[in-house]
Amino acid sequence: MGKLRLVLGDQLSPDISSLRDASKKDDVILIAEVMEEATYVPHHKKKIAFLFAAMRHFAQELKSAGYTVRYAALDDPLNQGSLRAETARALEDHPSLTQVIATKPGEWRLLQDMELWADILPVPVDLREDTRFIVPLKAFNAWAEGRKQLRMEYFYRDVRRQTGLLMDGDQPEGGQWNYDSENRKRLPKSMTTPQRFLPKPDALTQDVIALVAERFPDNFGDLDPWVFATTRAGAEEARDHFLSEILPGFGDWQDAMARGEPWMWHSLLSVYINCGLLDPLDVCRRAEAEWKAGRAPLNAVEGFIRQIIGWREYVRGIYWLKMPAYAELNTLNAHRPLPDFYWTGETDMRCMAEAIGQTRRHAYAHHIQRLMITGNFALLAGLSPAQVNEWYLLVYADAYEWVELPNTHGMALHADGGLMASKPYAASGNYISRMSDYCESCSYDVKQRTGAKACPFNFLYWDFIDRHQERFKNNPRMAMICKSLDRMQPSERAAIRAEAEKFLDGLRLKTL
Repeated sequence: MGKLRLVLGDQLSPDISSLRDASKKDDVILIAEVMEEATYVPHHKKKIAFLFAAMRHFAQELKSAGYTVRYAALDDPLNQGSLRAETARALEDHPSLTQVIATKPGEWRLLQDMELWADILPVPVDLREDTRFIVPLKAFNAWAEGRKQLRMEYFYRDVRRQTGLLMDGDQPEGGQWNYDSENRKRLPKSMTTPQRFLPKPDALTQDVIALVAERFPDNFGDLDPWVFATTRAGAEEARDHFLSEILPGFGDWQDAMARGEPWMWHSLLSVYINCGLLDPLDVCRRAEAEWKAGRAPLNAVEGFIRQIIGWREYVRGIYWLKMPAYAELNTLNAHRPLPDFYWTGETDMRCMAEAIGQTRRHAYAHHIQRLMITGNFALLAGLSPAQVNEWYLLVYADAYEWVELPNTHGMALHADGGLMASKPYAASGNYISRMSDYCESCSYDVKQRTGAKACPFNFLYWDFIDRHQERFKNNPRMAMICKSLDRMQPSERAAIRAEAEKFLDGLRLKTL
């Protein structure tokens, strides 16, 4: 007797656990575009279009391999609008199927629903672990048990040892685990960024783009220009282009930012890895091979691999270890609504306008823009973690809650009280000036703390330190800056507080 095998939109891997023992003769594979998943937050138009197009291509891939695929398109008049309802409809249409098999989803809210299916559907439900990750959740939980601090660096070293990536016996290649000190260079004015692999949409993808334009006209973001591959072959071509043409410069310039340069030396591969078109460990081994062949330096390859086997695996572990209470933490008591410019990009702060503008156009910004521009502003301004988390989840094509929430909640907003980061990633305009050319064309003066032309990041930074000084003064990594605040004249501190209050009270707000 056959089984119904459900594949979710971010599980587009032929070796996903739900397909592990699939029968081409007896089983039916269900892939469904459903309004419930497209609208639980109002996702970026390009994110929806990318996933639907990738899902349709994956269905074709499975059909070509000989599987029976049931595909529920969003505009199918019989589409029931939810994964549970589409699963039930498939079982009604195929009464010989005796079981539902699915891989566990990557988001808490959906897992909670799917765990109820066994009591609702007429057949047993088998929810399998997602084996595409390098570290099983049980292994992460075992690593975390009994630790007072869950620091990524130590987790990363264990994964390096486990995988053997960039290892010389039990020691790291080159004698160092981490080459971040070499990876913080500002982009020289004379340097040009590399050409990118940005595929044109095929006919199937163009149909999906038209569908999304019709069904989601008011959602955030632009559909044009198109920037993502939607097939496995296209994702592999993007991977190979990055490894051969761009990876060598990734280390030096991974923290740099520049006007009109959305891609820099970043891989743009997270969108493909997170939906299943690329295997993360395979990508890392290919990057390691570039170093072994002498085509990419160690600092670039180590930094790139750390993003995948370190941060990516770590934030997933944190998410499943701490949810659902993790999402409710608000240690810094931040409640200010999201300013309107997070949606429009219309602000005199050049750095924010650049980061949000490219997010609107491409559903993409690299990790420093997310952490040290939009995230840093949200931290300093005391924006509501719930609203900020939702914004990050909906605007980026690679964002799923398991990866977005810890990065935003823990790293950018410090809302978890330091579970992930030993200090808040707060920075004044000086950091932005050092790592970008944004300040050169800004309406504000990055050298001024107060006054009509003062950079908002400056007075917001010192106001943030002032508001939270009692919390951070005993933190070894914050003690010096807290002492600097104490050395300020009372009149200057008062002027900073007044400047911050005036600026924040003047922000035009918009809520979802």
